[in-house]
Amino acid sequence: MTPPPARLRLAPRLRKLGVVRRSQLITTYGVGALIAVDNESFIVSGLDSWDTSAAPEVFERRLAQVLGVKSFRLPPTPDTDEGVDGVRVRRFPEFYSCPGCCVLQPFFRFGSLAGRARCGECDEDLVPSRFVLACDDGHIEDFPYWKWVHRGQNTASGLCGGTLTLRIDGNTASLRSVIVSCDCGVSAVSMEGAFRAKTLKELGIRCGGRRPWLKEAAAEPCSQQPRAMQRGSSSIWHPVMRSALSIPPWSEGIDALLERERMIGAPEEAVRWHFSSRSALLRPIKVTLEDVVARALAISTEAPKQPSPADTHDVLRQEEYESLVRGNPEKHASGWQSFVCEPPTGDRSAVRQFGIDGCMLVKRLREVRALQAFMRGVAPLESESGQRHAKLWLSAEADWLPAVEVNGEGVFISLDADRLHAWETDPAVIARSEQLRRNHLALLEQRAASTSHGKGAPVESYVSPRFVLLHTLAHVLMDEWSLDGGYPVSALRERLYASEEMAGVLIYTATSDSAGSLGGIVAQGEPQRLASTLNSALARASWCSNDPLCVESAASGVDSVNLAACHACVLLPETSCENNNSFMDRAMLIGTPSGDVPGYFRACL
Repeated sequence: MTPPPARLRLAPRLRKLGVVRRSQLITTYGVGALIAVDNESFIVSGLDSWDTSAAPEVFERRLAQVLGVKSFRLPPTPDTDEGVDGVRVRRFPEFYSCPGCCVLQPFFRFGSLAGRARCGECDEDLVPSRFVLACDDGHIEDFPYWKWVHRGQNTASGLCGGTLTLRIDGNTASLRSVIVSCDCGVSAVSMEGAFRAKTLKELGIRCGGRRPWLKEAAAEPCSQQPRAMQRGSSSIWHPVMRSALSIPPWSEGIDALLERERMIGAPEEAVRWHFSSRSALLRPIKVTLEDVVARALAISTEAPKQPSPADTHDVLRQEEYESLVRGNPEKHASGWQSFVCEPPTGDRSAVRQFGIDGCMLVKRLREVRALQAFMRGVAPLESESGQRHAKLWLSAEADWLPAVEVNGEGVFISLDADRLHAWETDPAVIARSEQLRRNHLALLEQRAASTSHGKGAPVESYVSPRFVLLHTLAHVLMDEWSLDGGYPVSALRERLYASEEMAGVLIYTATSDSAGSLGGIVAQGEPQRLASTLNSALARASWCSNDPLCVESAASGVDSVNLAACHACVLLPETSCENNNSFMDRAMLIGTPSGDVPGYFRACL
């Protein structure tokens, strides 16, 4: 039989479940993450299932080189007219329970109608399993309820032929009230103790090596001991993200043109032919064909940078710091120059009295944030180099990663090197910083001991007086600008440059809406206004409504990696902080009440 014309063929019917922002598919609901939709639960599928025709390319050569890919792509958006679907998900966990008949079984056995999640017997809304198993290598699977109930017996799943049920007795709010039973006659058991890895190990429950987010992925051998987790727990999914600012020369002029036209690394003849037939592309940046060919040849001879994963952060930040200090005046239109950084026009002596060496107005910037991998279980360690990274692809030939780009503006501030060195070498400052560093090392050792990959691995802390000072300064400035400039704090973000060679902080808009292009942040960087902001911010930081408890604290915060810092003074929304509201101390700014520890800005108070 002759097949119908292509326009009459029906594409596979896909069910639209909901809508999330593109940025959430990098930060919150990325590949391998669980997402709840009404009374159902799904896992976001791997990149193999993404329709790249609806995923525009994003270029950022510096970041692509260190991550070993050719480019990045925005998460796809559905287009019903063209028959293009968005990001696909798969049902997970597979086990559901019915609050009416209390049956606990895989979803497909309930006989639910297509597009619905209701019990075929009692017409009640089904409830996805609250518990799953996950290991340090990223594998995840349904909690083995059958083995849990039939403990001490032959635990080959399903041998008894009985039906599992799950009930909540309501007597307590603990796991003791969650009762699982089987009608084969075994005694009912509660879920108490299910979160103990030792208990699961004694019952012979091992990791099955499942990767349900990857289509047709076979289970792989895994020696890790799995742990039970709540389906909605934050430990289920930790993104491993990398970001970079687009800086010259790669972000403008000929380099930007070559990248957009996919001519990076192309032979000379191909470059010459491509642009000779498209001469209109050269007019906006006012270059000749020979200029383009010469630059293409120069790029092809450059040795690609391949830093180790541990050095990626330092390499990217060092290049950005140098560009921010050096500046970059406007030479091209916004489409051909994504980084414009200029010094303010006013007299900078007003801010130099605060120990500020330089202030630059970043009138135009672009940041690319890419999802490199993800982890489960214990939050990522700073010293980890990829041992626990779960794959986003099943294919071994992946050459792109999902990413989002943000265009905005900001203010860059660098500290006076001589004054900073004199302050950070003060014994009292070092002793107080060492207290915070010890707390951080204890946290790293504890986390390393809780993962099989981290056991025995050396841990290092990057906490230093310079880092704590810059981080706390960034927070008090963002807080002040949110009050004075009218920006919500969630629309601002910090980028710290703290090492032996760097001492600066960039505060910039971090949203893709109009708040990133109104000029309000750049205006805050003018010397007179910045001096006024610093005066106000330091005065506000000198007192906290939780004092004296706050300023005298020896350890504060979730992981005890803060000193004088709390929600009443310097903590901000975590979307604004690249260090999860950790490693801050107001005493580094203003000193301690006793005067034993001098603050960097002590002469300005």
